[in-house]
Amino acid sequence: MKFPKVHSLEEIANLLHCEFVGDENFSVYGMNEIHVVEPGDIVFVDHPKYYDKALQSAATIVLINKKVDCPDGKALLISDDPFRDFNILTKHFKPFQFSNTSISASAIIGEGTVIQPNTFIGNNVIVGKNCLIHSNVSIYDYTVIGDNVIIHAGTILGADAFYYKKRPDGFDQLVSGGRVVIESNVGIGALCTIDKGVTGDTTIGEGTKIDNQVHVGHDTVIGKKCLIASQTGIAGCVIIEDEVTLWGQVGTTSGITIGTKAVIMGQTGVTKSVEGGKSYFGTPIQESREKLKQLANIKKIPEILNKLK
Repeated sequence: MKFPKVHSLEEIANLLHCEFVGDENFSVYGMNEIHVVEPGDIVFVDHPKYYDKALQSAATIVLINKKVDCPDGKALLISDDPFRDFNILTKHFKPFQFSNTSISASAIIGEGTVIQPNTFIGNNVIVGKNCLIHSNVSIYDYTVIGDNVIIHAGTILGADAFYYKKRPDGFDQLVSGGRVVIESNVGIGALCTIDKGVTGDTTIGEGTKIDNQVHVGHDTVIGKKCLIASQTGIAGCVIIEDEVTLWGQVGTTSGITIGTKAVIMGQTGVTKSVEGGKSYFGTPIQESREKLKQLANIKKIPEILNKLK
């Protein structure tokens, strides 16, 4: 997430009421999670296990809860609670905007697009040309939709990321300030939910078709011309490359990659990254041919036991 203008390190530190290490005029361009950071971004870290990863990341400003040696060419923001302060930044630079109309005045709707009754389109949404958006669809702020997209009834684009920090008295939510980006020629079925990124984009690639009742988690990137069948649940920060097929009731863990043209058979639990160009089945996931051989062998166990008797 980039800020509307470049800020100095001192300005950000004053906003958070925290100390800083580095040149007070050090340029700050935005903020992001560690898997999408770029030079000029703030990244936060609040656990020693991840200090090195954050300090050595592409981010040049690290919001951290301990004074450590600052790498060359970078700056530190020292906070007693980086999670809290990251939320403060998100709320400051991407505040919630109240809406009192079904279609925001700031939304841009392309020529030839049809929007059925009872659909909500939020602030600063962009919808391309010749789209068909059916009734009772909710499109949250800053969502971007390409041309020739079909979205069926009851689908929600842009709900918050499922991202929490456990506290002694409950769970604190990491505030979501990212977007959902739907590229051209995508089809989305009824009652789907696609969560926005925490600071980046959740992206559905051109030509991908999604069946009814599919969930896509925050910051996931789905490639071009994928097929995703009903009741599939895709966790956050997943990369699904081009022309992947996910059959019904597939579930994935977070932070994995599914390679180009992979086929994931129904009810598979994708517990790790898998190569493209192969078919997979089962939980834990295996190549389908090997897994089906194993299941066939299991069926022979009663016969083998009878022979042993």
